Amino acid sequence: MEIRDATAAHLDALTALYNDAVEHTTAIWNDHAVDREDRAVWLAQRRRDGFPVLVCLGDGDGDGEGSGAAGELLGYATYGMFRPHDGFRGTVEDSVYVRSDQQGRGVGRALLEALVTRAREQGVQAMIAAIEAGNIGSVRLHEKLGFEHRGTLPQVGTKFGRRLDLALLQLMVTPVSS
Repeated sequence: MEIRDATAAHLDALTALYNDAVEHTTAIWNDHAVDREDRAVWLAQRRRDGFPVLVCLGDGDGDGEGSGAAGELLGYATYGMFRPHDGFRGTVEDSVYVRSDQQGRGVGRALLEALVTRAREQGVQAMIAAIEAGNIGSVRLHEKLGFEHRGTLPQVGTKFGRRLDLALLQLMVTPVSS
Protein backbone atom coordinates (compact mmCIF):
# COMPACT_ATOMS: atom_id res chain seq x y z
CA MET A 1 0.00 0.00 0.00
CA GLU A 2 1.05 3.54 -0.65
CA ILE A 3 -0.38 6.56 1.17
CA ARG A 4 -0.08 9.91 -0.58
CA ASP A 5 -1.85 13.24 -0.98
CA ALA A 6 -4.83 13.14 -3.32
CA THR A 7 -4.54 14.86 -6.68
CA ALA A 8 -6.90 15.61 -9.54
CA ALA A 9 -5.90 12.22 -10.97
CA HIS A 10 -7.80 10.57 -8.09
CA LEU A 11 -11.07 12.48 -8.54
CA ASP A 12 -12.97 9.77 -10.43
CA ALA A 13 -12.07 7.12 -7.85
CA LEU A 14 -12.77 9.51 -4.93
CA THR A 15 -16.18 10.30 -6.42
CA ALA A 16 -17.00 6.62 -6.92
CA LEU A 17 -15.99 5.70 -3.36
CA TYR A 18 -17.92 8.60 -1.87
CA ASN A 19 -21.03 7.74 -3.87
CA ASP A 20 -20.82 4.07 -2.93
CA ALA A 21 -20.80 5.09 0.75
CA VAL A 22 -23.76 7.44 0.18
CA GLU A 23 -25.80 4.84 -1.67
CA HIS A 24 -25.01 1.71 0.37
CA THR A 25 -23.85 2.62 3.88
CA THR A 26 -24.62 4.77 6.88
CA ALA A 27 -21.04 6.07 6.94
CA ILE A 28 -22.12 9.27 5.16
CA TRP A 29 -25.44 10.78 6.18
CA ASN A 30 -26.16 12.31 2.79
CA ASP A 31 -28.88 10.97 0.52
CA HIS A 32 -27.61 12.20 -2.85
CA ALA A 33 -24.68 11.14 -4.97
CA VAL A 34 -22.22 13.77 -6.20
CA ASP A 35 -20.40 14.28 -9.47
CA ARG A 36 -16.72 14.73 -10.27
CA GLU A 37 -17.05 18.52 -10.23
CA ASP A 38 -18.40 18.43 -6.68
CA ARG A 39 -15.38 16.41 -5.54
CA ALA A 40 -13.03 18.75 -7.43
CA VAL A 41 -14.46 21.74 -5.57
CA TRP A 42 -14.26 19.79 -2.29
CA LEU A 43 -10.62 18.82 -2.87
CA ALA A 44 -9.68 22.39 -3.80
CA GLN A 45 -11.43 23.71 -0.67
CA ARG A 46 -9.60 21.19 1.55
CA ARG A 47 -6.27 22.25 0.06
CA ARG A 48 -7.10 25.95 0.40
CA ASP A 49 -8.00 25.45 4.07
CA GLY A 50 -4.80 23.47 4.72
CA PHE A 51 -6.54 20.15 5.40
CA PRO A 52 -5.08 16.92 4.00
CA VAL A 53 -6.85 14.46 1.74
CA LEU A 54 -4.85 11.24 1.76
CA VAL A 55 -5.40 8.31 -0.56
CA CYS A 56 -4.32 4.71 -0.15
CA LEU A 57 -3.24 3.11 -3.40
CA GLY A 58 -2.79 -0.60 -4.05
CA ASP A 59 0.68 -1.95 -4.57
CA GLY A 60 -0.42 -4.85 -6.74
CA ASP A 61 1.76 -7.39 -4.94
CA GLY A 62 -1.09 -9.72 -4.06
CA ASP A 63 -0.10 -10.01 -0.39
CA GLY A 64 -3.74 -9.81 0.68
CA GLU A 65 -3.10 -6.78 2.88
CA GLY A 66 -4.98 -4.14 0.95
CA SER A 67 -2.88 -4.89 -2.08
CA GLY A 68 -5.36 -4.17 -4.89
CA ALA A 69 -4.05 -3.46 -8.36
CA ALA A 70 -1.02 -1.21 -8.51
CA GLY A 71 -2.11 2.41 -8.27
CA GLU A 72 -5.78 1.52 -7.63
CA LEU A 73 -7.50 3.69 -4.99
CA LEU A 74 -8.42 1.54 -1.98
CA GLY A 75 -9.58 4.29 0.35
CA TYR A 76 -9.14 7.85 1.47
CA ALA A 77 -8.99 9.89 4.65
CA THR A 78 -9.25 13.55 5.50
CA TYR A 79 -9.98 15.92 8.31
CA GLY A 80 -11.53 19.33 8.50
CA MET A 81 -12.94 21.79 10.96
CA PHE A 82 -14.81 20.22 13.84
CA ARG A 83 -16.99 23.30 14.31
CA PRO A 84 -16.86 26.69 12.56
CA HIS A 85 -16.09 28.78 15.67
CA ASP A 86 -12.68 30.27 16.51
CA GLY A 87 -12.50 28.47 19.85
CA PHE A 88 -12.38 25.10 18.04
CA ARG A 89 -9.42 26.02 15.81
CA GLY A 90 -7.20 23.30 17.35
CA THR A 91 -9.80 20.55 16.89
CA VAL A 92 -10.56 18.65 13.69
CA GLU A 93 -13.00 15.91 12.67
CA ASP A 94 -11.68 12.96 10.71
CA SER A 95 -13.28 10.93 7.92
CA VAL A 96 -11.95 7.59 6.68
CA TYR A 97 -13.54 5.66 3.81
CA VAL A 98 -12.36 2.28 2.57
CA ARG A 99 -13.71 0.41 -0.44
CA SER A 100 -16.02 -2.37 0.73
CA ASP A 101 -13.85 -5.06 -0.90
CA GLN A 102 -10.78 -3.76 0.99
CA GLN A 103 -12.21 -3.47 4.50
CA GLY A 104 -10.44 -5.48 7.18
CA ARG A 105 -7.15 -5.53 5.24
CA GLY A 106 -5.32 -2.71 7.02
CA VAL A 107 -6.25 0.08 4.62
CA GLY A 108 -8.26 2.05 7.19
CA ARG A 109 -5.57 1.67 9.82
CA ALA A 110 -2.83 2.85 7.44
CA LEU A 111 -4.90 5.85 6.41
CA LEU A 112 -5.86 6.82 9.96
CA GLU A 113 -2.28 6.46 11.22
CA ALA A 114 -1.05 8.71 8.38
CA LEU A 115 -3.83 11.19 9.10
CA VAL A 116 -2.94 11.39 12.80
CA THR A 117 0.72 11.90 11.87
CA ARG A 118 -0.25 14.74 9.54
CA ALA A 119 -2.43 16.27 12.27
CA ARG A 120 0.48 16.12 14.73
CA GLU A 121 2.75 17.81 12.16
CA GLN A 122 0.15 20.56 11.72
CA GLY A 123 -0.16 21.15 15.47
CA VAL A 124 -3.71 19.82 15.80
CA GLN A 125 -4.65 19.42 19.46
CA ALA A 126 -7.63 17.06 19.22
CA MET A 127 -9.22 14.87 16.57
CA ILE A 128 -12.88 13.91 16.80
CA ALA A 129 -14.45 10.92 15.09
CA ALA A 130 -18.23 11.14 14.66
CA ILE A 131 -19.27 7.62 13.65
CA GLU A 132 -22.66 5.98 13.13
CA ALA A 133 -22.80 3.97 16.35
CA GLY A 134 -23.62 0.72 14.55
CA ASN A 135 -20.42 0.94 12.48
CA ILE A 136 -18.49 -1.27 14.90
CA GLY A 137 -15.55 -1.72 12.51
CA SER A 138 -14.89 2.03 12.37
CA VAL A 139 -15.41 2.47 16.11
CA ARG A 140 -12.93 -0.34 16.85
CA LEU A 141 -10.40 1.00 14.36
CA HIS A 142 -10.42 4.37 16.08
CA GLU A 143 -10.20 2.79 19.54
CA LYS A 144 -7.18 0.70 18.47
CA LEU A 145 -5.40 3.94 17.57
CA GLY A 146 -6.08 5.55 20.93
CA PHE A 147 -9.39 7.32 20.38
CA GLU A 148 -11.59 7.28 23.46
CA HIS A 149 -15.37 7.03 23.41
CA ARG A 150 -16.79 10.30 24.75
CA GLY A 151 -20.49 9.68 24.27
CA THR A 152 -23.31 8.67 21.98
CA LEU A 153 -26.01 10.98 20.69
CA PRO A 154 -29.11 8.83 20.20
CA GLN A 155 -31.28 9.18 17.11
CA VAL A 156 -29.70 12.39 15.77
CA GLY A 157 -29.56 11.21 12.14
CA THR A 158 -31.75 9.53 9.57
CA LYS A 159 -30.82 7.37 6.62
CA PHE A 160 -32.57 4.60 4.71
CA GLY A 161 -35.75 5.39 6.65
CA ARG A 162 -34.33 4.71 10.10
CA ARG A 163 -33.00 6.81 12.96
CA LEU A 164 -29.25 6.63 13.64
CA ASP A 165 -27.13 7.15 16.73
CA LEU A 166 -23.84 9.06 16.55
CA ALA A 167 -20.83 7.86 18.56
CA LEU A 168 -18.25 10.51 19.39
CA LEU A 169 -14.63 9.49 19.92
CA GLN A 170 -11.67 11.74 20.69
CA LEU A 171 -7.91 11.55 20.34
CA MET A 172 -5.64 14.11 21.97
CA VAL A 173 -3.16 14.51 19.13
CA THR A 174 -0.97 17.20 20.65
CA PRO A 175 -1.89 17.78 24.29
CA VAL A 176 -2.35 21.42 25.25
CA SER A 177 0.36 22.74 27.56
CA SER A 178 -0.86 24.36 30.73
